[in-house]
Amino acid sequence: MTTTPASTALHPPEEILLGFARALRAAGVPVTADREQSYLRAVAEVGLDDQAATYWAGRATLCASPSDLARYDQVFTAWFSGLRSGLKTPRPQQVTMQSDLPAEDRDPAGGEGEDADTDAIRAMASDSEVLRHRDIAELSSSERRRLAAMFGSLPQVRPRRRAHRHTPSPSGPIDARRTLRAQLKNLGEPARLHWRRRGTRPRRIVLLLDISGSMSAYADSLLRLAHHISQGPGTVETFTFGTRVTHITRALDQPEADRAIIAAGQQIPDWSGGTRLADGLHVFLQRWGRRGMARGAIIVIASDGWERGSPADLSRELASLRRLSHRIIWVNPHRGRAGYEPVQSGIVAALPHCDSFIAGHSLAAFGAVIEQINAAASVGMESVVMESVGMASVGMAPVGMEARHA
Repeated sequence: MTTTPASTALHPPEEILLGFARALRAAGVPVTADREQSYLRAVAEVGLDDQAATYWAGRATLCASPSDLARYDQVFTAWFSGLRSGLKTPRPQQVTMQSDLPAEDRDPAGGEGEDADTDAIRAMASDSEVLRHRDIAELSSSERRRLAAMFGSLPQVRPRRRAHRHTPSPSGPIDARRTLRAQLKNLGEPARLHWRRRGTRPRRIVLLLDISGSMSAYADSLLRLAHHISQGPGTVETFTFGTRVTHITRALDQPEADRAIIAAGQQIPDWSGGTRLADGLHVFLQRWGRRGMARGAIIVIASDGWERGSPADLSRELASLRRLSHRIIWVNPHRGRAGYEPVQSGIVAALPHCDSFIAGHSLAAFGAVIEQINAAASVGMESVVMESVGMASVGMAPVGMEARHA
């Protein structure tokens, strides 16, 4: 049976097909640019008017493993508006968050009915808490949609750093200039003393996200995490790297997460490709890092550590990045799995240069990542606190911390 999608009358075929491929990528299927081109060529051969042939062409070119088939069927059904004729594909299951009680179980007086409602709310809360701790790679498409709506519950990132300028303070070192000006206003008569302390300003955060094939199950969630962090105060710069380095900060500068991720996906040419960590870090340092972006910044690298290049090169680039940055936090999704050992060559080369090595496999782990960022941002602020209580002359430094860019 041959049917013509209604949307072809309004949009060019290429726009429809590429939009479907990007929607499929947003659903968690690792669709690369090469697979998109293969899909366009296959549909050009069979014709977009034949919906069944379009379905099989996409299934053969866009799906990389059997685990992608269920998500492919759901996205295809939603995108092309209706089930395909002659195919045994069920409609996407609706997730029921809360169901009404039968009429005979409801208490008109509001006694047992209220208890039942309370139990239902508790069950929903418990289910959401379980979802927060589950490995993202093991979630179904419906669970991923529910998890995407929960990113707003993550804490905000508020990194601060010491500023060169001083600000008025109720305590701390004496502000000689303000005190002298006050005396001049009183014709030289003694006036009350004024104090000052070092001010603060936002600390830059740089996110380096691995979107190679081995990280494809976590790529969408990492982009959502980057979007959440970008919506907070301060400066946040986001890059993706696989075989290339892509600066996607502007794409994520949108209030809606879904639109931001789609915009970012349109800029990234190397989805689910290979991994060249050392080359990616080298390009970042040459084009952005040494020119000021990495100086005094908190660097967050999200990667599983699989490296196609030389581990020695990766170690050298990380050493250069460490000298420029304030802190380096490495987020590995496999770190949260039981029995994990950091034996990959890339991780072994990276660990000596990292200040923190934490998990990044679930929403709860992402919350811990934000806590680490906030904790790293507070390091180096001790002298500001000491000045505010009149201890600036002590000159103490945190035990075990190197003298790096504050």
